[in-house]
Amino acid sequence: MTAKTFAQKALERASGETDLDPGQIVDAYPDLYMSHTASWRCIRTLERMGVSELYDVDRIAMVMDHISPAQTAKTAADHQLCREFAAKMGVRNFFDVNAGIAHIVLMEKGLIKPGQLVIGTDSHSTIYGALGAFGTGVGFSEITAAWVTGKLWMKVPQSIRIDVDGELPPGTYPKDVMLRLIGDLGADGATYCSVEFGGSFTGAMSVSERMTFCNLAMEMGAKNAFVAPDPTTLAYLDEAGAGDYEVLLPDPGARYERQLTVDASTLQPQVAVPHTVDNVVGVDEVAGTKVNQVFIGSCANAKYDDLAIAARVLAGHRVADGVRLIVTPASATVMARAAADGILGTLIEAGAMVTNPGCGACAGNGGAMADGEVTFSTANRNFQGRMGSYDSKIYLGSPATAAATAIRGSIAHPAEIVAVAR
Repeated sequence: MTAKTFAQKALERASGETDLDPGQIVDAYPDLYMSHTASWRCIRTLERMGVSELYDVDRIAMVMDHISPAQTAKTAADHQLCREFAAKMGVRNFFDVNAGIAHIVLMEKGLIKPGQLVIGTDSHSTIYGALGAFGTGVGFSEITAAWVTGKLWMKVPQSIRIDVDGELPPGTYPKDVMLRLIGDLGADGATYCSVEFGGSFTGAMSVSERMTFCNLAMEMGAKNAFVAPDPTTLAYLDEAGAGDYEVLLPDPGARYERQLTVDASTLQPQVAVPHTVDNVVGVDEVAGTKVNQVFIGSCANAKYDDLAIAARVLAGHRVADGVRLIVTPASATVMARAAADGILGTLIEAGAMVTNPGCGACAGNGGAMADGEVTFSTANRNFQGRMGSYDSKIYLGSPATAAATAIRGSIAHPAEIVAVAR
């Protein structure tokens, strides 16, 4: 029997086919279809088609995260349409503007499980691989079709294996590992590939850190990403109440299009400079670059431990004069825990503005910049015009580097502020 990668096994399970090879196209039946604030597009399409029956309403998850709360009457009407549709059709997995970012919420609620095929109207649906699922982004037309037919044609991807070994130096984090990989491989270095992460460092990471890995795999073109479930994963799933699931693991000897090994001990904090995510340099090369704003948020780095890291750096310090520090927790659960543990208090005392959970400035919802302004962000993209003026700039890095930058008023190595470790 031929040894198989995770992607081969996941799509065999979802399609009912056997012995699939990379490049084959199959009809797959996703276990979950996620759509965000713009779910109204799917609903309006169904109305135009005259469709009133859905394949399996329990596979639908709708999360109002990208523009929350509504900023305009149009967005408010879109939200209202989604609420009414969910109530009418019996969509139990509906999460309103108070819930937070879709990816984080679905994992917290136990809706993402190992071995599943999950599609979502957000390219960073690759994040679900942190729990051993095959997560991938699709368009609203594909989600609408899945609502009705239950299936989606998919091509079996080639697989890339990336092993990360060793320990990171102080002040360096998983975000830095991924930025370095994206810089080395390029924005198209893993196009339509399944990226499997392994190695001693990966195995020692928390689920939150694995989320950062799998989330950012999208920025090198990955179709999906994957970290093999282990006791750390299973403990998270148990706490989330995930219930039954089937763990799928790649076989020893599986064929990979490419295999890489990263020595974590050689890395320093990394920064993606304007205007592409693969334009990556060490923090020392851009240290001293003045900023007007710092944003700690997004599905890549607004989880509980991300906020805790930022708070450790900021404790006892103040945000530099003339700098706006915006902190947007990933979910209501993250926000409540950070509030209970005093993390939000530390951030606020340092001068941060804490907003409601959601995508926030990452999706252009607040935090816009004027001409000539600069933001240092923990998000996953720094494209021109993503946060306001096309004459502004976005630099990307870890929450620790972001916090240090907020204190200095210019890009800085976290170790300049405090001795921080993972």
